[in-house]
Amino acid sequence: MEKLSTNVSFGGEHRRYRHRSDTLDCDMEFAVFLPPSALGPKATPAPVLYWLSGLTCTDQNFMQKAGAQKLAARLGLAIVCPDTSPRGVALPGEDDSYDFGSGAGFYVNATEQPWARHYRMYDYVVTELPALVERELPVTDQRAVSGHSMGGHGALICALKNPGRYRSVSAFAPIANPTACPWGQKAFRGYLGDDESAWAEWDATRLIPDAKERLPLLVDQGTADEFLESQLNPEALAEACEKHHHHIDLRMHRGYDHSYFFIASFIDDHLHHHARALGLG
Repeated sequence: MEKLSTNVSFGGEHRRYRHRSDTLDCDMEFAVFLPPSALGPKATPAPVLYWLSGLTCTDQNFMQKAGAQKLAARLGLAIVCPDTSPRGVALPGEDDSYDFGSGAGFYVNATEQPWARHYRMYDYVVTELPALVERELPVTDQRAVSGHSMGGHGALICALKNPGRYRSVSAFAPIANPTACPWGQKAFRGYLGDDESAWAEWDATRLIPDAKERLPLLVDQGTADEFLESQLNPEALAEACEKHHHHIDLRMHRGYDHSYFFIASFIDDHLHHHARALGLG
């Protein structure tokens, strides 16, 4: 890994790295916050919260806007933020729209050409990046996963598809039923093809009935979110959870929108949720 930068933050360190991804066949950048307890001569490796960001984001949005470092430092929790797609692979149409291609990998493994060679963000965030982080940095293999919007969708499917890999999961304003909304349909048709039956394995709402593990879901959603009705559909996820006895705490927050102002307002609740599951709180 090539270290790009380091910033001291609440006694810990925010670092950015670049590395070669075999999974994505390109160079990738990611950010990590290491709490003070994971640094120095008496360091103890920290468990990790993997944060998956939304459309148009990079590894930097959460670290700069969410305000998570202060509490993470106190809890002894590391945070890893990958990018949201491969970069610079020069595929035709990759930069034509904000909701497909660059910045919009949707945390799936593409099967359609030309995307299949590079757009395998699911394998990257579930397997390759954690293996690298756990090998090279002072962290443990105890993992939690969370995210926002497209990243909330990513967090939910990563947990639902990998029983035992994560200790906890949460999401802010996730694209909860992507096979039934314009964002998800556009992405899935482009990355996965026209056979809609192949889309189901990447939709949290449709994964709930057969989930092999029942991690409690913490989901926060703002009522003033401009994408609530057209794209996010948390009610579908909640209905599936109720029908199949999968615990969900869906919290609707009056007046909050889709922005990082919303995330910053409730990030501490999510950090405590994950810390308890990881044995930190």
